[in-house]
This record gives sequence, C-alpha cells and structure tokens, in this order.
Amino acid sequence: MTSIEHITLEVADPAAAETFYTDVLGLGAWVRVRASDAPTTGFRGFTLSLVVSQPANVDALVDAALAAGATIVKPAEKSLFGYGGVVRAPDGTVVTVASPSKKNTAPASTEIDDIVLQLGVADVAAAKRHYVAGGFTVGRSFGSRYVEFKAPARTVKMSLLKRKALAKAAGVPVDGTGSHRVVIGGGAPGADPDGFVWEAASA
Repeated sequence: MTSIEHITLEVADPAAAETFYTDVLGLGAWVRVRASDAPTTGFRGFTLSLVVSQPANVDALVDAALAAGATIVKPAEKSLFGYGGVVRAPDGTVVTVASPSKKNTAPASTEIDDIVLQLGVADVAAAKRHYVAGGFTVGRSFGSRYVEFKAPARTVKMSLLKRKALAKAAGVPVDGTGSHRVVIGGGAPGADPDGFVWEAASA
C-alpha cells in the first residue's frame, strides 16, 4: 500500500518554519521545510489537517499557533462534525485543527492523533483513479465529492476534495496561482493531474 511518509513545505524562512512546525505544533516527524522563493499567491490548493481527541486539544494547538505568529482564519467552534478551527501559519500554509468530539474528557494537551493532507483537485474521480493506479488504497469515498485513502500508523493520511469545496471548508477564497509550495514524500505515483510535486520518501 502506497503511503505518505512526510511532506515538505517550501517556505521563505526555513528556520522560523522549522520552529513553528517542530517546536510549536510537534510535527517534526512528518513535516519538513526547505527554502523556496517560487511565486505563489492566494490559496495553494491544500490544507494540513490536524485531528485531535477533544475540543480542549483543539484550543491548545490553536492558541499555541497564534502565539507563535499564525493568524486566525476561522475561530474554533462546534459544528455538525465536532469542534474545530483554522489558522494560517506564518509561512502561509492553511492549517485546520479539529476533533470529532464536542466534549472534553481529559486535561488539555497538544497531542495529535492524525495528520491529513487535504488536496483540492479539479476532478475528484480522475484524481482518485490516478492515486489508486499509483498504489493508494481507498478508505472512504463519497462519489465525486470526497475520497480518503488508507494509511499505515504514524504516516500522513491523504484526502481529496474539489478545490472549491476545500477552500470553502477552510474559510479561504478559492483563487490562487503559482506554486503549491508543498512536496509530498511517498510513493511518487507519477505526474500528478493537479500539479502537486512528489518525491521518494527517502529524499
């Protein structure tokens, strides 16, 4: 089964980004950074989703991110699907933090249960076929609207939504041009239909 071992964010200030993702959010095992000045504007076509066990953990991570220079996109609040909020990291990456639970059952912590790379694509069905051909295994699929792939423990999960739907869910305008500013380290399933860059996990 193909999987994503890590992602690399291309940023203007690698030292600051390393501190933010490793020291503040605790994502050092899954998120790498490297310098880039590739042109990019607006929505980059992906979000980094952090899934936690309870609302208090959402608040703890959002507060830590804001204290480290992130900006609020959507304040954390209850919804039909649980509790969550959205921030924009100092490098521009849109980060969602969410819990399927609406109640706290333990003291707050910043422990993360799952990391999901959500890709906004032009055609969900076509992208699904591409990734399945590249070795990914579908976990859940809702027609041409949403696909979630299976992933081994301690790896980055991946899901697909239409670009417009992902932008709406994140609370950001859909328009954007230039580089995605993300490199996906995993099975490298060949030329990506939406221009996302892949490289071997060992790179």
